[in-house]
Amino acid sequence: MTAAPKGTTVSADEAEQQRRGLMLVLSSPSGAGKSTIARLLLDQEENLALSISVTSRPRRSSEVDGVHYHFIDSKRFEQMRDHGELLEWAEVHGNYYATPRGPVEEAIESGRDILFDIDIQGTFQLYEKMRDDVVSIFILPPSIAEMKSRLHRRAEDTHEVISKRMKTAVGEMRHWSEYDYVVVNDDLERAYENVRAILKAERLKQFRSPKIGPLIQGMVDDLEEELGEEADGPSD
Repeated sequence: MTAAPKGTTVSADEAEQQRRGLMLVLSSPSGAGKSTIARLLLDQEENLALSISVTSRPRRSSEVDGVHYHFIDSKRFEQMRDHGELLEWAEVHGNYYATPRGPVEEAIESGRDILFDIDIQGTFQLYEKMRDDVVSIFILPPSIAEMKSRLHRRAEDTHEVISKRMKTAVGEMRHWSEYDYVVVNDDLERAYENVRAILKAERLKQFRSPKIGPLIQGMVDDLEEELGEEADGPSD
């Protein structure tokens, strides 16, 4: 730990460590590689955790409560929604999905960063609740032809589903300018490093470090005191 200079109450290490966390949002049309980038970030960034959503849908046999989702019933979900306990929510095929407010606020207040892999509507809801804490990145494929090729190579969907995803992408891509950053994933390694660079830069923004001001003011006070002592010292 670096000691605080004379007259200061905050050290450089303390100023850095007491940073407010952030909410890193990744959105993209299908086939842009967002999930792969998110997985790499979670593997390599120590102070980054994935936001765990709540859902009212039944748990599948392969899923673990608290790891994949927090599974709750519809009545509890509606209570959370009506009491302002959710940052964003959506109804999909008759089931509810949402981000609970409490764990996210606790994390960022303690300096931990939370990763969100959510769609455009979820992103806009986060904007409404905690815009200053949100860093949003829109991931794009290099071309529509490449996006379609990736969807076919995944071999996970029928031609009808792929066609539906392509139509959905049209609406999603129209909102690109409402994101803080846009990263084109023409090369996975380069796209990942660009996202990681954004995260590193955003962590250093001064408003996320409330102790920076007292640290600098203490240094200024120390310097003024030192200069004053030199001016008042004995002369030849």
